[in-house]
Amino acid sequence: MNAKVSVPPHPAWQWHVPEFLNIGVACTDAHLDTPVESRIAMIVEDDAKGTSTATYSALAARSSQFAQVLRKHGVLPQDRVLVRLPNCLAYPTAFFGTMKVGAIAVPTSTLLTPDEVMYLVKDSGARVLVLDKASWTQLAGELEHRGSIELVLTTGEGQEATIDGVTVLDFERAIGAITSFSSPYATRADDPAYLVYTSGTTGYPKGVLHAHRALIGREPASEYWFDFDKTQVDRIVHSGKFNWTYVLGSALMDPLYRGKTVIVHEGKNDATLWPRLIAKHGATIFIGVPTIYRQIIQKTTLGKADVPILRFSMFAGEHLSDNNLAQWRERFGMDIYEAVGMSEFSYYLSQSIHRPIRAGSAGFPQPGHDVKLLNPETLAAVQPGEEGMIAIPESDPGLFLRYWQLPDETAKLRHDGYFFTGDYARVDEDGYWWFLGRRDDIIKSFGYRVSPYEVERVLKSNPLVADCACIGEEIAKDKLIVAAYVIPQPEAQLDLNALLAWAQTQLAAYKAPKRLYLAKDFPRTKNGKILRCEISPTLALQASSPAA
Repeated sequence: MNAKVSVPPHPAWQWHVPEFLNIGVACTDAHLDTPVESRIAMIVEDDAKGTSTATYSALAARSSQFAQVLRKHGVLPQDRVLVRLPNCLAYPTAFFGTMKVGAIAVPTSTLLTPDEVMYLVKDSGARVLVLDKASWTQLAGELEHRGSIELVLTTGEGQEATIDGVTVLDFERAIGAITSFSSPYATRADDPAYLVYTSGTTGYPKGVLHAHRALIGREPASEYWFDFDKTQVDRIVHSGKFNWTYVLGSALMDPLYRGKTVIVHEGKNDATLWPRLIAKHGATIFIGVPTIYRQIIQKTTLGKADVPILRFSMFAGEHLSDNNLAQWRERFGMDIYEAVGMSEFSYYLSQSIHRPIRAGSAGFPQPGHDVKLLNPETLAAVQPGEEGMIAIPESDPGLFLRYWQLPDETAKLRHDGYFFTGDYARVDEDGYWWFLGRRDDIIKSFGYRVSPYEVERVLKSNPLVADCACIGEEIAKDKLIVAAYVIPQPEAQLDLNALLAWAQTQLAAYKAPKRLYLAKDFPRTKNGKILRCEISPTLALQASSPAA
């Protein structure tokens, strides 16, 4: 049981949202004619191409050149530009340049199939496609209907595939031909800026449209999650890909808005890669996902002496086990700070240096984000200790504008002054928030409600367990037991029945898993999140005996 702590209150937060705001300008041009303009904005370590860098001055010019290319080809404010690129300097060039012309950037994953890309092209109505030549060749070859695409800009080496009715240009040659460019389009803070796609309830991805004010909405995170240093230039290594909303914010918009240096990687990675990049570039902040931290802890002997300048570590995406956190503290001499976010709202709950970390808790709402826990039926606030749906006031500048071409879906979740996230949580007597997940994730077992996150946190704390996922398993009509699938640590001799007995000593009887399965891997989204809905006994390498 956690001891009661004295939690200092957060100070009041005042929002300052200007009438006019453009994310592309705020992250590039705003640093011109200041000491920041000559600073390196981004470093890309590419296994195949080596190291490439861009200063703020260069990124401002390149993104303005890209904007002018779009203007030359008739792209108008609020037209959509779909960006499907690996981590490279062309990514921020296209992303920020699109917004400088008042158009809407649509970031997508390089892992998508041609059919998936074409769904996004048609759903978004994109007029422009930005991608590497190899991907375009594959896509063009299977393209039966070009949808609304009129212009394709391709990066990398190779020949551009051609298709009737579409202008295809080499990205670097196109922007290199621009010798002068117009001023950025004067977007208002509420104007659409970028459109991200997330998994939809219909089986199709749904678009989440954000305004330029989203940049302001993430300002509390700079102090209450990042802990940016105000006296030096932070250098940030991020393990993710730009297409993920988490990375768009924490590795692109947020650091560049504040004049920091970001280091990203493209290519294969192993457990030693990230500490090597941190050491090579003198990084002060590392941002990853729990899987990366687990790999570093489990597969290397590296520690603080190997990354002496690193002072701060962060993660999001899933929970990190108490055991991994303890090992990281021991070897690297620092905590790892968690945040919870979503495509519609970025990160809004987080741990921070201002309050002690409580293992298993997501921390607190960041100042400025007046996050509520409500009963979705009555709209009444729940009491401490009770489960409630996380609701965000519609006045929060970080909140998305709407679901793209889904007015009914928007109306269903945005009403009565709130956005109802669908995620549940509870708050303890000290004000710490405990994230429970979606209602569909919560397991209803014999009259009790069990959060899979809580069970997984405990199982991951066992030193023999590398990863796990918890689901409800139907053993008879309307009868669910708590079942967990575990991946053992390398070389570990894991006895499932012994682990089952141990889990029952760590959790209340109704929460403890009744059956364990040994697994090799889990089905995951393209961003690495576990798909619990696709887990079944067919994944099992071995099963425990059911507990009584």
